[in-house]
Amino acid sequence: MMALPFYQKHHQHYDRAYRHKELQSTLSQYQKEEKRKSAVYSHGSTAYTRGSAAYRHGSAAAYGHESAAAYSHGSAAYGHESAAYSHGSAAYDHESAAQSRRSAAYSLGSESLSKMSSAYDHESAAHSRRSAAYSLGSESLSKRSAAYSLGSEAYSHGQVYVSGITDTEEERIKESAAYIARRNLFATGEGISATRVATSSSTEEQHEKKSRKVAIRESAERLALKKTLEETEEFHRKLNEDKLLHAPEFVIKPRSHTVWEKQNVKLHCTVTGWPEPRLTWYKNNVPINVHTHPGKYFIESRYGMHSLEINKCDFEDTAQYRASAMNVKGELSAYASLVVKRYKGEFDASYFHAGTVTMPLSFGVTPHGYASKFEIHFVDKFEVTFGREGETMSLGCTVIIHPDIKRFHPEIQWYRNGVLITPSKWVQMHWSGERATLTLAHANKEDEGLYTLRVVMGDYYEQYSGYVFVRDADAEMPGAPASPLDVECLDANKDYVIISWKQPAVDGGSPILGYFIDKCEVGTTHWTQCNETPVKFARFPVTGLIEGRSYIFRVRAVNKAGISIPSRVSEPVAALDPADRARLRSHPSAPWTGQIIVTEEEPAEGVVPGPPSDLHVIEATKNYVVLSWKPPGERGHEGVMYFVEKCTAGTENWQRVNTEIPVKSPRFAVFDLAEGKSYRFRVRCCNSAGIGEPSEATEATVVGDKLDIPKVPGRIIPTRNTDTSVVVTWTESKGAKELVGYYVEASIAGSGHWEPSNNNPVKGTRFICHGLLTGENYIFRVRAVNAAGLSEYSQESEAIEVKAAIGGGLLHAAPSPPYDITVLESVRDSMVLGWKQPKIIGGAEITGYYVNYREVIDGVPGKWNEANIKPVSERAYRIHNLKENMVYQFQVAAANLAGVGTPSPPTRSFKCEEWTIAVPGPPHDLLCTEVRKDSLVLLWKPPVYIGRNPVTGYYVDVKETEATDEHWRSVNEKPIANKFLKVSGLKEGVSYLFRVRATNQAGVGKPSDTTDPVIAETRPGTKEMEVDVDDNGVISLNFECDQMSPDSKFVWSKNYEPIEDESRLAFDAKGGKSKAAFKDLGEDDLGIYSCAVTDTDGVSSSYTVDEEEMKRLLALSHEHKFPTVPLKSELAAELLEKGQVRFWLQAEKLSGNAKVNFVFNDKEIVNGEKYKMKVDHNTGLIEMIMDKIEDNDEGTYTFQLQDGKATNQSSLVLIGDVFKKLQNEADFQRQEWFRKQGPHFVEYLGWEVTADCNVLLKCKVANIKKETHIVWYKDGREIMVDEEHDFKDGVCTLLISEFSKKDAGNYEVILKDDRGKDKSKLKLVEAAFADLMNEVCRKIAVSATELKIQSTAEGIRLFSFVNYYLEDLMVSWLHNDAKIKYTDRVKTGVTGEQIWLQINEPTPQDKGKYIMELFDGKTTHTRKLDLSGQAFDEACIEFQRLKQAAVAERNRARILGGLPDVVTIQEGKALNLTCNVWGDPVPEVTWLKNEKPLTADAHCILKYESGKSASFTMTGVNTIDSGRYGILVKNKYGTETSDFTVIVTPATAQIGMVMHDADVQGPNLNTMTIAKRKKATATSNYHNEGEKEDFVKPHAEEIIATEETPDPNEILIVEEGDDRDGSGQAVKETDVKSTVPEIILHPTGSLIRQGEKSEETNT
Repeated sequence: MMALPFYQKHHQHYDRAYRHKELQSTLSQYQKEEKRKSAVYSHGSTAYTRGSAAYRHGSAAAYGHESAAAYSHGSAAYGHESAAYSHGSAAYDHESAAQSRRSAAYSLGSESLSKMSSAYDHESAAHSRRSAAYSLGSESLSKRSAAYSLGSEAYSHGQVYVSGITDTEEERIKESAAYIARRNLFATGEGISATRVATSSSTEEQHEKKSRKVAIRESAERLALKKTLEETEEFHRKLNEDKLLHAPEFVIKPRSHTVWEKQNVKLHCTVTGWPEPRLTWYKNNVPINVHTHPGKYFIESRYGMHSLEINKCDFEDTAQYRASAMNVKGELSAYASLVVKRYKGEFDASYFHAGTVTMPLSFGVTPHGYASKFEIHFVDKFEVTFGREGETMSLGCTVIIHPDIKRFHPEIQWYRNGVLITPSKWVQMHWSGERATLTLAHANKEDEGLYTLRVVMGDYYEQYSGYVFVRDADAEMPGAPASPLDVECLDANKDYVIISWKQPAVDGGSPILGYFIDKCEVGTTHWTQCNETPVKFARFPVTGLIEGRSYIFRVRAVNKAGISIPSRVSEPVAALDPADRARLRSHPSAPWTGQIIVTEEEPAEGVVPGPPSDLHVIEATKNYVVLSWKPPGERGHEGVMYFVEKCTAGTENWQRVNTEIPVKSPRFAVFDLAEGKSYRFRVRCCNSAGIGEPSEATEATVVGDKLDIPKVPGRIIPTRNTDTSVVVTWTESKGAKELVGYYVEASIAGSGHWEPSNNNPVKGTRFICHGLLTGENYIFRVRAVNAAGLSEYSQESEAIEVKAAIGGGLLHAAPSPPYDITVLESVRDSMVLGWKQPKIIGGAEITGYYVNYREVIDGVPGKWNEANIKPVSERAYRIHNLKENMVYQFQVAAANLAGVGTPSPPTRSFKCEEWTIAVPGPPHDLLCTEVRKDSLVLLWKPPVYIGRNPVTGYYVDVKETEATDEHWRSVNEKPIANKFLKVSGLKEGVSYLFRVRATNQAGVGKPSDTTDPVIAETRPGTKEMEVDVDDNGVISLNFECDQMSPDSKFVWSKNYEPIEDESRLAFDAKGGKSKAAFKDLGEDDLGIYSCAVTDTDGVSSSYTVDEEEMKRLLALSHEHKFPTVPLKSELAAELLEKGQVRFWLQAEKLSGNAKVNFVFNDKEIVNGEKYKMKVDHNTGLIEMIMDKIEDNDEGTYTFQLQDGKATNQSSLVLIGDVFKKLQNEADFQRQEWFRKQGPHFVEYLGWEVTADCNVLLKCKVANIKKETHIVWYKDGREIMVDEEHDFKDGVCTLLISEFSKKDAGNYEVILKDDRGKDKSKLKLVEAAFADLMNEVCRKIAVSATELKIQSTAEGIRLFSFVNYYLEDLMVSWLHNDAKIKYTDRVKTGVTGEQIWLQINEPTPQDKGKYIMELFDGKTTHTRKLDLSGQAFDEACIEFQRLKQAAVAERNRARILGGLPDVVTIQEGKALNLTCNVWGDPVPEVTWLKNEKPLTADAHCILKYESGKSASFTMTGVNTIDSGRYGILVKNKYGTETSDFTVIVTPATAQIGMVMHDADVQGPNLNTMTIAKRKKATATSNYHNEGEKEDFVKPHAEEIIATEETPDPNEILIVEEGDDRDGSGQAVKETDVKSTVPEIILHPTGSLIRQGEKSEETNT
């Protein structure tokens, strides 16, 4: 804030009267002193003459000739006041309130006073010396006169001194001193009194004492003056152009005048300020336009002097006039009143009829008035009027008042929609004495509404109303929308104002895209558009206003076709602080009766303002957010401005919104926000000392429209009214907020063309659509409007023909006649009649009934007589003064607002006589209410005649309407005391009749008249009464009706009796809703509460409050009165990835204003490095994240919630073991997080047993890269893996096949790369190893195949294959559920993966069920086989066959070895070959040469010894002995041959050839490699047996017969073959293979043979 000039720091503004009063005493004293001095000077002091000349000279120097002349003229005008008065007055206006400044004048006065005192001390008694003193006094007076002239000069030149603009610093200092001297000279009389001349010694002593007192204060006053001059000098050093600006001030204010008619009057005022203020004149707050009243007003403005001249004043000119001065620094107004009077005796019509100003009402008011009652009639009335925007419309009505009292005339008042209209530039009123007129000079849609003319005469008034419709003007562009309306300025401040308006009814055929807002400074014609893009919300904040200036606004609508014509301009609004505006509004209406003091204190420099308070969002749309706050308490005395900052919710990135210019108002609109995003806001204060700390940030605000478009109105019901109008009613929009009103549109059915019925939204849910075509069928639709926009159109109503309703177009008609008139009681001279309400009430509530009676003598009726003059409201009436035993007839007529209806037909004749029957008379006035599809409530009134004893109860009878009287049945078996009953069990859609009978001790009386037929049905739109408990805990019953007419009312009752005591209930009805609120629900309030709506078709409902319901409602009320925020979950803690602790809870719902306090051990904790808080108002999730949990974090954590009135809290206790566990887990989680920054294990090392019963060690890894290595260890020793893992699937495995006890140990796997390493261990020892072995055994057991049968040469074998066998798998066999004892005949074993049970030499005892049990350490797995019946027989047959085959194989003839494949021998050598043979019986041996038997001779010697050894000897071989030789052995079991080749070489063979030594035997033979397969042939018997087996079809599932082991006595057959050693000799050892056939029996019964190779052996 800039510093203020010293002359503006303390100033006071007084009105004219106050200023006169203050100066009067000073000036009167000054005048007395001047007179006394004048008498002394007239005795001949020449010094006085010189002083006067000096005075004139000073005046000439100061003023010039023209100024002196003006001054002299002014002095003459003022008389004794002279120039000193006016200048002193001006100086006084600028006087400072600080006394220190005022005392500076004393020092100057003291100097002159000291000189005068010294002169007095030295004067003698001589007259000459006394004259010298006078001369000195004159010089002093001359100096004062010069000072006065300086003051005059300063004043006449616009107060140059006050402006602070001088040439040099020295001149400014002198001017300051002179200014203070002048000011204090007129502010006190001390300086004047000090110049008195003493004429005696006592007088001189008195002056001498005063001089000493002044001298004592002189030094202190000098210091004060010095300080003042220093302050002034300091100000001028800091002075710049901006600080010269100051607000307008009225130097001379306009004064009030009272003038006679036909006189002219001129109002003057003088205004100062910089820049030069602009002045506007107002009459009754309406700007005066000289162009609209040519010749009436003249306005002049020259050099700060302003005047308003009013020519030929008349009575209409009596008003309050205001002069408003405005510049950039502010606006200031001055008021003056003008009263125009007439001479007495000239009372004419115009005196009483001038404008809207009439005689006071007390002039014609009783009891001091002239009439006890006035009759006011309206003639030539204005009807429903239609106009168009821009046209001039006039409403008029002739008024006739009786009696006509001379000189007293009515007060004419006009109302629009119930609001009194005041004259303005848009509205003019006139009263001619007989006719009242209202003129709309420039009609606009704001002028549409119901206009009411009210004529007031004293205490009496009458009024007449008519509707005025204003249609839209033609659009400038085809298809453009209509103009908005009701533009208003809300929440105006120094540089900010909110503009609101109403959306038009006509959109031009395409939706309105938005609105443009224009502003114009008052006094100019330049309009500026405030928003660049159209806004849809019908409120908009306009910023950037200049403080102190007044503005007007207008709005334009835009759609795709174009822009509408502008709306009517708003009322002017000044950009002022609300406090200043309130102060200005508090000005008294008569400005001369009070004072206005404005004090601006000296700023306390160096005080930085504190933060603003109460910052909140007052409005949020998708285009802008409006903030509001309160100024800070700590700001010194200097004004503050504000900077607004924003940040996205969830961040702390604050950005300044108004970066260039701080705002002055505690309001601000933030634009350019992203729709749907959440923001927070805060505000900083600033002044000349700096920028303060920010305020508390707002809660997160989502950018979007908070106000929803209203929902569609419902249930559009048109009703006939007149020949050109229809009454349309509807149900209000559900849950609509800030509803502006409704637009109604009408269309001729089938045309598709809609026209608006109103252009100004109507409140309520009822509207009369005028201007319709008679006889046409119309349909209607309605839509609601609020600031957010217009709702969708409602559903179209049913078509209705426009024609007059009942009564020829009247709103109401007289009711039809009552009926069912009956006598309820009869005594000697009176009778009580009862009747039913008319079926047609005429559209208005019945106000009463009139009863007539007549005598019937001898069957001839007489004249009708009135039984009652005033209408009776009840439907029962006692007729008095009848004649006993006379016969009477009766008739009844009903009355409403439309008049008295037609009387009912005469009743049958009744005789007036005393009833003496003992039983009670009939109840009467039966009423069916709350009619539903299966029930209703019947009400009645007790009988008038009760019989001899009181009535003790009632019976209710019912029957269907079409049934005969025999079908009457009683609803209640026992009499009831209540006069109401709910009848249940009715059939939907069936019509019923009801009647009631009263009973007493004497018996049951006569039944009442029956009710009208009632159909049991629930009508569409029927609503039930509901109970509600509001937020304050108030319990209320609520009933809503959408079928109300304008005259309908809600009638509440308890137990179907009117509620007379309203001390326990408060009733409220608004629109179609009524509420009965319990003040203090208790046992006294138990009962049935019902509500009925009058002037409807029986709309009613009830609600029962019993004891149980009361308890429920009271409990619910307590919950609402002391609400809690419902929680979905209580406070809980969980660990996050980095070891952080997250505390959270979730509420059911939270509003945007909900607040949460976070408390730890009873101390609130705030957002910071350790704690991060977050509140999500949308989901209700509240969380706090603790970065690291430490030892000092042990305690209780509490979240305290507050959402409006609702509160709640949830706590979590973390102490002891619970805290330690959480802390350890958090530390572990933190370490885990750091571990996972490098390669790490997602799943640690574990094992898995595969389907092949192998053990697979596996782990899952993550965050790996190409350079990551994996190393396996067992018991600390690295396991070498053939190939590296590629980590593609993130799983690392190590396969251990044929797992056994040797594989037990500690396994470890390590991941490592440049980022770190991680390891995982797995202990497979003791229990862990046992568990793994159990699983391996289980897998093996599960893999076991079903038991199969295999016949062998030894017996029968049962076997099963497993994938892999371990010794840990325990195998046991059961035979017929008994464990088998193993012997040499029955034994078990495992061969490879085969588990078998061998039964040698089976017997019939071996038949039965066999079970193999496999126990894995935990579970026993079984395999079963039934070895009996055909399976056993077939197995035994196969066993026998295999046994015989084995014997044959074992005993057949065979060659065991000794013969080579090739023998090379030198010619002439001897060849000797020997081989072993075997067979049982001993085989026959035959030698062959070239496949022909060889006979023994001398050359070839053949020997066969002991059946075991056969030899072949050839002596002296020659070449012809070369050839192929062989040996054939044969017995009954088979034959076998062995061939060899003999090559005889000549004797001259190459030296070094390998030769066969025929004599070689024994060890040399063993070195040969057997490479030749022996040819063995089984006997024919064996083959025949095999062929027979092909046709065996065993019953066993599968039998495999193979030779198990060779007989230990079996001798292998050895054959020679080629096998070359290093010397080139080749020998070969022959494989001996068993050719025992293998037989497989398949389920199909086919027999398959296979050969099985035996193992190769070396011999």
